[in-house]
Amino acid sequence: MNYTKKIVLVIAVFSVLNSCSTRKDTVISRNWHALNTKYNVLFNGKEAFNKGVEQINEGYKDDWFTQLPIEPIQFEEDKINIPNLNTGMGAGFNDDNNEAEKATTPFGIAEEKAVKAIQKHGMNIKDVERNRQIDDAYLLLGKARYYEQRFIPAIEAFNYVIATYPDANLIAETKIWRAKANIRNDNEEFAIESMKLLLQVKDTLEVDLPEITREQGYTALAMAYIKSDSIEHAKKYLIKSTETLNNRNQGTRNLFVLGQIYSSQHKKDSASLAFNKIINFRKAPYKYKMHAHIELAKNSTNDSTSATILDKIQDLIKERENRPYLDELYYQVGYLHEQNDSINLAVDNYNKSLRARSDNVKQKTFTYEKLGNINYKNSEYVLASSYYDSIINIAADTLNLRFRRIKRKHKNLASLINFEKTVSENDSILKIVALSKPEQEAFFQKYIDDLKQKDEEAAQLKLNQQAFGDTFGGNQLKSLNKGKWYFYNSQSLSFGKSEFAKIWGNRALEDNWRWSGKRATNRTAEDSVAIDTKNVRYDLASYLETIPTEKEKIDTLSINRNQALYELGIIYKEQFKDTKLAIARLERVNSLNPSKELILPINWHLYQIYNELGNAIKTNLHKNIILTDYPTTKFAQVIKNPNKPIEEAVSVNEIEESYKETYYLYKEAKFEETVAKINDILPTLQDSKLLPKFELLKAYAIGKYQDIETYKIAMEFVAVSYGNTEEGRKAKEIVKQLSK
Repeated sequence: MNYTKKIVLVIAVFSVLNSCSTRKDTVISRNWHALNTKYNVLFNGKEAFNKGVEQINEGYKDDWFTQLPIEPIQFEEDKINIPNLNTGMGAGFNDDNNEAEKATTPFGIAEEKAVKAIQKHGMNIKDVERNRQIDDAYLLLGKARYYEQRFIPAIEAFNYVIATYPDANLIAETKIWRAKANIRNDNEEFAIESMKLLLQVKDTLEVDLPEITREQGYTALAMAYIKSDSIEHAKKYLIKSTETLNNRNQGTRNLFVLGQIYSSQHKKDSASLAFNKIINFRKAPYKYKMHAHIELAKNSTNDSTSATILDKIQDLIKERENRPYLDELYYQVGYLHEQNDSINLAVDNYNKSLRARSDNVKQKTFTYEKLGNINYKNSEYVLASSYYDSIINIAADTLNLRFRRIKRKHKNLASLINFEKTVSENDSILKIVALSKPEQEAFFQKYIDDLKQKDEEAAQLKLNQQAFGDTFGGNQLKSLNKGKWYFYNSQSLSFGKSEFAKIWGNRALEDNWRWSGKRATNRTAEDSVAIDTKNVRYDLASYLETIPTEKEKIDTLSINRNQALYELGIIYKEQFKDTKLAIARLERVNSLNPSKELILPINWHLYQIYNELGNAIKTNLHKNIILTDYPTTKFAQVIKNPNKPIEEAVSVNEIEESYKETYYLYKEAKFEETVAKINDILPTLQDSKLLPKFELLKAYAIGKYQDIETYKIAMEFVAVSYGNTEEGRKAKEIVKQLSK
């Protein structure tokens, strides 16, 4: 009897298993495989796929300074490839080795699960698929391949679904994904055609598509038209894709891109409508709302709307939840103030933007650039250069056109900065040299006293941080207490007491014990915050020894300072067209008893500047000096014949002869005479092609009798001023060698 039951049980189990075969078209078999596919294999595959998409969304950083891509994902062009495909199952399955490699990534796992579902649970009986979940598996397979940037295998999977399951409920979604894969594969024409067939023909046939599907289709069409640079068509379908906003993330992004397009076309009213729609959309992701406010500020004009937007951004700054956006918000406040010519307020807010905690390097570069440009416009070239230098330091790997422009601007300021530095340093030294001995001692003693005070404050601050930061809130006591109250731990209590004594001494228990007037008792010398007064930094004699006393060194400082002032005058006059600073530098050097070879060119340049400004008194002053003291020079001839073009004052042959004569002076080691002669000639060579040669020869001569730093500055002037010439390139090479 028991034997018979066992036989019946075995037969029953065998019958059930046989009925679940993928080759048996039975109700049990179809439902068993469909359930296993949906709730086991495909469920795990979709979970892995969603995890991969979530990782992409979290890792993707939008560049809000450029037009956003419609799909927030960045594909690398060099990763697009055509793998070897095994098309035995109609959708491009890879070999086992490749599958094993991909299984370590979320999309690899999703693809692996999709393949498993197709291979283990597919019921293709007489060319008809009986498992209603297999089309979902192929769609998941294609989507996973899409995100892994394997677009051709993805298209294979989508095509298989479309050809094999034309009546599937997900056929429209599959066609949209196929269109997106074709867009990524530079076949946007096919994508546009297929999407129009899906969306427009369905409209004609009065077959309703779900709103969410329509949004996806219009989004894909907009992607295709942007890829093909058909911006007007892209705008049309972005508008259509944002009519319903069922997908709040993609819909909001489409609105933002639409607003950016309008903004780039200077259609500010249309752009404002798009950004305001985002702000008023309750379900919009917060980052889009914030940047919509920022874009409204960018599009504002100098009217009442600007004031309204400014007030709104000020309100946003006060809200705690907007702290991650403070750098961008302060920047826009600064921008609005700058547009309204409130430069001081603009600078204040730009600085607040820099102080705000943020890892947005690109935002910092724009803020630094704004501050640099403001100072550049105000002739604060040294400060402007420091801001450009900050951009170069934090964005050294950037290679775009904007960065190259900033770098070139910074380089053009290099020689100016060096000359200004020379003037500042030499002025400081010469000022101290001019003081009497007691005045020098008093000057440096005050400096030492200030230095000691700063060092004491820094040392006390550091000790306080160690005592109250590391002791009471730091890791050491955390490890000691581990949940116990501080005063219940005798070891922690002892440690804290000793640290208190080191800082405050043994103070009496009384009111106002922290007052400086309350004296500590029994405080040992080694426990106090002491400064080594024998440190060379506090040694008065060491400072006094650095003051030059030899007449030769003092004269050299004066000569270098005067030469730098003259060069600055020329740079401001010729390169920056800043007549105010050019006059200031040239007039100053003129009042400092400059060397003989500088007197004539200084007066010539001042004559030219004042003549252009229409200042007759100053013009005549410098003209008379030239005509009286240098009547036979080319400068005097030009002044006497004002109607003759300056370039004709000296013929080409004369210039060539002058260069030869100067070059012979250089070869004869008469370097100071070489520099003097070139300084005399230069003002008459403003339009000569030989001007760079004279400047380079002058730099060579300077390098022969002056220090290496002065030589480097002279070469940098040639490299910056004549960078596109052979002489400028040669100067760049020399500067590069000197900088090593």
